[in-house]
Amino acid sequence: MNFREEYHKKQCTAEHAVNLIHPKCAISFGMAVSQPPALLKAIADRAKNGGFDELKIYYLHAEKHANDTILNYDLMDSIKPHPFSIGIKERELIQQGLKEDRKVVFYVPNTFSDVPRFIKESIELDTFIITTSPMDKHGFFSFGTNNDYSMVAARNCKHLIIEVNKNMPRVFGDSQLHISEVSAIVENDTPIIEMPPRKSKPEDITIADYIHELVPDGATLQIGVGGVPDAVCEKLIDKNDMGIHSELLTPGMMKLIKNGNINGCRKNLQKHKHVYTLAFGTKELYDFMNDNPSMTSYSVDYVNNPTIIAQNDNVISICGILEIDLMGQVNAEFMHGHQFGGPGGQNDFVRGAYKSKGGKSFIAFESTAKNKTITKIVPKLNGVVTDLRIDTQYVVTEFGCVNLKGLSSSERARVLISLAHPDFRDELTSYAKENAMI
Repeated sequence: MNFREEYHKKQCTAEHAVNLIHPKCAISFGMAVSQPPALLKAIADRAKNGGFDELKIYYLHAEKHANDTILNYDLMDSIKPHPFSIGIKERELIQQGLKEDRKVVFYVPNTFSDVPRFIKESIELDTFIITTSPMDKHGFFSFGTNNDYSMVAARNCKHLIIEVNKNMPRVFGDSQLHISEVSAIVENDTPIIEMPPRKSKPEDITIADYIHELVPDGATLQIGVGGVPDAVCEKLIDKNDMGIHSELLTPGMMKLIKNGNINGCRKNLQKHKHVYTLAFGTKELYDFMNDNPSMTSYSVDYVNNPTIIAQNDNVISICGILEIDLMGQVNAEFMHGHQFGGPGGQNDFVRGAYKSKGGKSFIAFESTAKNKTITKIVPKLNGVVTDLRIDTQYVVTEFGCVNLKGLSSSERARVLISLAHPDFRDELTSYAKENAMI
C-alpha cells in the first residue's frame, strides 16, 4: 500500500475517530495552537450523550477550541481536567465547583520539561489528539507550532488521532510523524489560533532598556510573550549574530531573524538553526515558519534541559513573576492561596542561562499591579516558590536592574527594596529591619 492509499484508509469523520477512545481512560491533546477543534467538539458531543464514564484529560494551555467544548462545566461528571497549568477557563471551572462544594479541576504540579517523562512513566494514555500539517510525499506529517510534549504523547498512546490542517506550518527538527504511526485522520482546514503582540507600556520599555544594555552580540535568546519581552525584541535591532534556543518562538523573534540580527552563527549547538519547542503568534509567523529549513522544533525535555541550554554561550533568558520576596525567592504561579498559572519552563531557563558561559537570567517585571495598589516585591512570598533564592540572578523593574549573585542577605534585601515602587519602600524597609534582614 502506498502512503496516499494508507491515508485514505485511515481518513474518517471526527465523530467516527473519537469512537476509538475507551469510555474510561486518560487522554491528552495538543497544547495552544495545535488543539484540534473538530476532534475536541466530537469528544464533547460524545460526552453530552453519555459516551464516557470517566475521561481524564491531561493538557497544558487550553485555548478557545478546548474552552468552548470539553471544558464545559456541564460535562464535569464524566470529563476530569488534569491541567499542567491553570488558565482563565480552569479558574472559572474551579469557582463554579466551589459554589457546589465540588472538585472539578485536578492540577498536576510539574516543571514543563518533566511533562514528557510523566507521559512515558506515570500517565497511561489511551488516546492523543493533535493538529498537524498535511502529509508530504514521504508519508510524514509535521507538528508545526507545537512539539512540547506532543511527540512523546504521540508515541506513548494506544490511539493517535490527527486533525490535518493546511494552515499548520511544516517545520523540521524532530517534528515529523509517519502515517504508519497514526490510527485515524480527520481533515479540517480552519484558521489556526493567533495571538498578536500586545502594545508595550512605558514601564515595559524602561525595563527593556536596562536589559538591552546587558545583551551582547552573539547572545542566544529565550524570550517569552508580554509587554517586556516584546519591548526587548524591539530594542535588539542593534545587536548582531544572535541565536535562538527558546521554549517559545514569537513574532518579535521572527522580526529579528528577518532583519538579520538573528542568524545563529555563534551558537555552539545547532548553528544557524532556530530551536524552539512551541510557537505562538500571528499568521505572518506561521507562514514564515512553513517549509523554512532553519526552523527546528524539539521536545520540551530537550529544549528546556538546563544542561542543553548551558551548552550555548551568552544565553539570555527573560522571565516574569507574580511576586518576589526580599530573599530573592520567586513565585510565578500561585495567587490568593490557589494555583493561578504554572511554572512552565521558567526555572529550567533561569538555571540553564546562568550555567551558560557569559549567560544571564533576567527576572523582569513592572514593580506593581492593579493600578499601582499592589507591590510585586513583597516581604515574604504568599505562594509557592517557583525559583529558589539561590537561582535568581538579575532582577529588573522600571526602577533599575540588579544582580543578586554574590550579595549577602542584607545586600539583597536593600537592592530589592530599591527596585520597588517608592510607595512601598518604607513598608518593606520596616519589615526588613524588624526581621534583622538589614
